Amino acid sequence: MKKYLIFFFIFFFNINAYSFSNQKIINHLENIKSLQFKFTQKIDNNNIEKGECIILYPKQIFCEYYDIYNKILVSNGKSLVINSDKIKNYYRYPLDKTPLNFILDKKFLISKINDAENDKNYPFFYVFNFEYENNLIKVFFDKESLNLMGWETKDIYQNLIQTFLSDININVKVEEKLFSIQKYTN
Repeated sequence: MKKYLIFFFIFFFNINAYSFSNQKIINHLENIKSLQFKFTQKIDNNNIEKGECIILYPKQIFCEYYDIYNKILVSNGKSLVINSDKIKNYYRYPLDKTPLNFILDKKFLISKINDAENDKNYPFFYVFNFEYENNLIKVFFDKESLNLMGWETKDIYQNLIQTFLSDININVKVEEKLFSIQKYTN
């Protein structure tokens, strides 16, 4: 009988600790309307890109890359446009066909975190792994601030993309016209 009681308390404690950290992250996310941050992005461990982004929930993002080609990535919530001086034309994708669609959807993230278990392999982050429409998505949150710290996905070409955030500012004032994709189509 004593073994069962010990097992019950350990099981109960683990369930409560798991749900408590998930709920703290969910509460934090629910209060975020916009994010501004710097990023470092690794693509298949061969290519590293850096830049700055602003996210306006739901599903809007504007990123400027620190490169010689003046690369811009922008989503108005429906389409994703990538443009740079390197290419003659821009690339336009339906946002819902990209893994970024899930990262930019705060309600989707909250629903997945609510049901997910924290990946214990990361001592400094809360990490949630989930699969949706054949996309494996890994999302990282800082254990102290509970801020979104990055994500790992595969792009439409099946390249592994790891994005890490720094210098995060929450609920910055953002003008919606920044996300107008017409400005970034040649």
